[in-house]
Amino acid sequence: MGRAIMVQGCTSSAGKSYLTAALCRALSNAGARVAPFKAQNMSNNAGVTPAGLEMGRAQLVQAAAARVTPDVRMNPVLLKPEADTRSQVVLLGQVSREITDLPWRERKAHLWPHVQGALHSLLDEFDVVVIEGAGSPAEVNLRASDIVNMRVALEARAGVLLASDIDRGGSFAHLLGTWHCLTPEERALLRGFILNRFRGDARLLSPAPEWLEAQTGVPTVGVVPMLDIPLPEEDGVWAETGAARGGDQDDGFVAIARLPRVSNLDEFAPLGPLARWVATPAELAGARAVILPGSKSTAADLAWLRATGLAGAVTRAAHAGVPVLGVCGGLQMLGRVIRDPHGVEGGAHEVPGLGLLDLDTTFAPDKTTTLTTFTDAETGLTVQGYEIHHGQTGAGAGVQTLAPGRLWRQGNVRGTYLHGLLENPAYLERFLGWAGLRPPAGLDSLDARLDAIAARVGAALDPRVLEDLL
Repeated sequence: MGRAIMVQGCTSSAGKSYLTAALCRALSNAGARVAPFKAQNMSNNAGVTPAGLEMGRAQLVQAAAARVTPDVRMNPVLLKPEADTRSQVVLLGQVSREITDLPWRERKAHLWPHVQGALHSLLDEFDVVVIEGAGSPAEVNLRASDIVNMRVALEARAGVLLASDIDRGGSFAHLLGTWHCLTPEERALLRGFILNRFRGDARLLSPAPEWLEAQTGVPTVGVVPMLDIPLPEEDGVWAETGAARGGDQDDGFVAIARLPRVSNLDEFAPLGPLARWVATPAELAGARAVILPGSKSTAADLAWLRATGLAGAVTRAAHAGVPVLGVCGGLQMLGRVIRDPHGVEGGAHEVPGLGLLDLDTTFAPDKTTTLTTFTDAETGLTVQGYEIHHGQTGAGAGVQTLAPGRLWRQGNVRGTYLHGLLENPAYLERFLGWAGLRPPAGLDSLDARLDAIAARVGAALDPRVLEDLL
């Protein structure tokens, strides 16, 4: 049976996904057979495995870090928020309507056996399983229904590293407070604290780490610097960066609608500083291109576009010749009508779209999840990505089909079901060319970024953290 190490956080967005990917690559580099694991992931940033099953984007990246084929056992439960109090349950890669309809606190009994099975099967197959927690283990109101934090650590007998985002401030209080919220059995699993995203001179931290260890008996085993090496993460952290909000864009920018239920937003990271997320017509002014991204609640987000005035602003931009691209839900919004006869989204059965593409979409009960490669008839480029959608879209006479069922064009407006289209460098260059923009300096390959992150994080950790697992 393999060994397990777990990264938990004092808060959401403490960098757990990032640190888990770094540990997966560092252990793989050291010769271990390693697999990532996150019992339950709440995110609309999802991808598709080679088996055509759905799992969290962060675990797909972690599998790449571990140099293993993505497997839904690495993320057995994926919750995709559809509203503030409703989420779709994806169990082992497929939507479970039965569990989706259950109240939150009744789900554990149905989900935990699948989590146990997936976890133990990975422990049986790999030398090391690197486990990522969710949120914080200090959420005592959720202790009884926990299937992702300390319950998993206890099941795997995993050594736990507890991370805090020191860039936010209050890290020592976060770490001490979280420790106080744990039971004695849970505290016994803690192997060390990590101060993540640190800027400055680490010597100035003393005597706080020593004080914290005196209070808890747990050492600080790493001070990880703030790293400017991006990875796709489950919550789309990239979209919160200064570059994505709009850096030096005197020569123009690409506006991306910040939909309330936006999905797969990390696929636009290759736009770099050219990207600007917008929520009002005023913010759209001057855009050289417009993107409507994917959505987990297409009809509701289309209503939001209309309520904010962005729908009219996008339509006016399109009529003025500005290139417009809709991806998945954004594609559906650009069409003439969206029908939901089976109540997939739980809302109105039929809503009008923006009418910029002569397309009609009907939601089917079953979801399409597939890795996809096709040749675009307009550019002649072969592109690859993945599809995740309930919508089935039919074309009218007014639109040009560039790839059947996947890519359409009507003048300067294009729509696609292919997530990751702009992650194809040649297509990104062509898209920006239509907008009169030059591509930003390219990102290093994902593999190169993972190696760089593993090296930097590994150097920041007490070497015994990894040595104990090898």
